[in-house]
Amino acid sequence: MRLLTIPLAVALLGAAVLASAQTRPARPAAPPAAAPQPPPPVAGRCVDEDTVPALAGGEAPVAGADPRVALVGMVRDALARSHTLGASRLLADAARDEIEEARAAKDVQAALTGGMGPYGERSGGITQTQSLQARAGLTIGQMLYDGGRSERLTDWRTLLAEAARLGTITQQEQVAYNTVALALERSRYRQHVLIYGQYVRKMACLADALETIVRSDRGRASELVQAKKSLQQAELAQSQAQSQVRSAEIRLKRLVGDTLPGAEGLSTVLLQIPDLQQLQAEAERAADIAQLAAQSAASARLAEAIAASAKPTVGWALSAGANAGRGGTLGPQNSGTYSLGLSITIPLTHGAVNAASSAARKRAEAALLQQAEALESRLSRVADVHEQTTASFDRARRVGGVLRESEQLRNFTLQQWQQLGRRSLFDVMGTEAEHYNLRVSYVNALHDGQQLNALLLSLGRGVGEWLR
Repeated sequence: MRLLTIPLAVALLGAAVLASAQTRPARPAAPPAAAPQPPPPVAGRCVDEDTVPALAGGEAPVAGADPRVALVGMVRDALARSHTLGASRLLADAARDEIEEARAAKDVQAALTGGMGPYGERSGGITQTQSLQARAGLTIGQMLYDGGRSERLTDWRTLLAEAARLGTITQQEQVAYNTVALALERSRYRQHVLIYGQYVRKMACLADALETIVRSDRGRASELVQAKKSLQQAELAQSQAQSQVRSAEIRLKRLVGDTLPGAEGLSTVLLQIPDLQQLQAEAERAADIAQLAAQSAASARLAEAIAASAKPTVGWALSAGANAGRGGTLGPQNSGTYSLGLSITIPLTHGAVNAASSAARKRAEAALLQQAEALESRLSRVADVHEQTTASFDRARRVGGVLRESEQLRNFTLQQWQQLGRRSLFDVMGTEAEHYNLRVSYVNALHDGQQLNALLLSLGRGVGEWLR
């Protein structure tokens, strides 16, 4: 669960206790000499929000560290380790090799044949044999004209290779986005650990102060119980946040390896919201949209190549052969042959070709529709995510304003409880719980906005391009 809340029931409980206290008969006033001493001031010892301890994972904050450099390093490691990206690159390389295969169809082709064994022939009722005959042959030929089929097949392979290259770029972007999103998630929960750690120390400080008070005034033992209960709740929230940090780091290590850099400064690395019109223009040029366009064009070229297979083909061929035999009725004999000429092939029926060509054209049209649908969906998603990003940062700004008021309220409440006796401990507990809840809400809104910003970049020019 992303949002860890500290139960605000403490505040309600405090209000109920105050109400019940007003309905109870007042105790007789004690003589002045027996009046309990005011509680010792503890505000100076309990306010420690500026203290930054070592976070989960053992790293201390590094002064002057550039969080963007850390992101670049993690993305670079993730790209180097990704098996899926490696497979995509190999497929792109294979597609480029297939282009050369298609181009070689119009090159000069040569073949050498040979054989050895007994030989016999019968002509005019007379049979003649040789005990052993060696045969060798050479054939050279080239396609001169095939109706454009070879060119269209080459175009088809070229466009498929381009689609594979764009697919690799898309895969790179996905790995980069996942890495940045997980790094921000880790930063979120580490901030939770920091906030709840401060809450734990604040509650522990109040509990210590109350133990001193209760030793001189046993009537305030219930306040001590309440303080210890709030301390346990804060420790539980901190433990949950530490578990979420470990979970995020496990997923991040799968991408980048066991060595993780610090997360300091990541809460402010992606605060600038890109312009919506610029994002939509970049989305139209995105790699996965271009990949669909290349696949559609490739299907159209394949349809043209299939249609061209029904046209006549013209080529030339040169063949030469030599025979050498021994034994049998023919005895020793050597002979040779050669031929050179043009060959023409004219298909007479092509029903299957028409069906195959029609199927390829329909696949090309389907790919065009898929591209149009993907583009519309992407533009709509860009607008939706842009709105969510704006709302998230606006929420962070508003929560920040409430947080400043909450800081003043908790300080006044603590001061009134300690020095003036006009507030109960339950009021103090309620304001503390509300204050730390607001701090967690602020961290969540800030990181939500940054993760949505990373998604916007991924839908447009790409997180990898932004990091470069």
